[in-house]
Amino acid sequence: MSKSDLRPYRKPAAGSHSDYLYPDYGSTVTRTPSKPLVLLPQSLSEITGPVFGHDRVRADDADLTRQHAGEPLGERIIVAGRVIDEDGRPVPHTLVEVWQANAAGRYQHKRDQHDAPLDPNFTGTGRTLTDAQGNYRFVTIRPGAYPWRNHPNAWRPAHIHFSLFGNAFATRLVTQMYFPGDPLLPFDPIYNSVPDGARQRMISRFELELTAPEHALGFRFDIVLRGRDATPLEA
Repeated sequence: MSKSDLRPYRKPAAGSHSDYLYPDYGSTVTRTPSKPLVLLPQSLSEITGPVFGHDRVRADDADLTRQHAGEPLGERIIVAGRVIDEDGRPVPHTLVEVWQANAAGRYQHKRDQHDAPLDPNFTGTGRTLTDAQGNYRFVTIRPGAYPWRNHPNAWRPAHIHFSLFGNAFATRLVTQMYFPGDPLLPFDPIYNSVPDGARQRMISRFELELTAPEHALGFRFDIVLRGRDATPLEA
C-alpha cells in the first residue's frame, strides 16, 4: 500500500447513513447507545489495509449455485458491480462477502424458524475479491421476502447482505442490496431508516448487458466506500 492510499478517518457525511435510533425499527430502541460515543485516537490499524488469507478465497466461492451437488431452486441471477472510493478510484483486491435467504425467504441458520422450506442445495453465502479495476461478480438465486415480527404483518423486502473491507479498516462497510420495483420497500423500516437522498444507492438496477442468455438475469450494484456518495451502512 502506498502513502497515497492512507486516508485519515473521519465521520460519515451527514445524511448518508441511518441514525442509531429509528423507533419504527424496533431493535434500535434497545441497542442505541444511551451516552455519547467515546472517540478513540486513530492508530495505524485504522488507516492500513486489513490482512486476510487471499489464498483461501476460491474461484467457485462466488457462484452460490455451484456449491452443492444439485441445483438450488429459484430464479438464477448475476449480481455484479464496481467498488470505488470517494474519489472514484477503483478499490482492487478487496474482500466482498455476501449472505442471503433462499428463494423461499429462509436463511440456513438455526435461529431462522420461518415456516418456509430449506434448500439443501443452497447455503446462501459467498465471497470474492475485486479485480484490478474494482470489479466483482456473483452468481446466486434471487432471495424471497420473509416475515420478521418487527410490527404487525411485517415483511422484509428481498435483499442480499454485503460486507466489504476497503483499503483500511475505517472503510469497512456492511450494507444491504435491494431490487428495483420491490413493493415492500415503502413498508420496510430498515430501508426507510436511511435518509431519503441515500436510499437509492442501496437498490440495484437491472442490466441486459449483465444478463446471461437463457441462464440468469443481471443486476448491477456499484459500491462507494466513504464520502458524500457512500453506499449507506446497514442499519
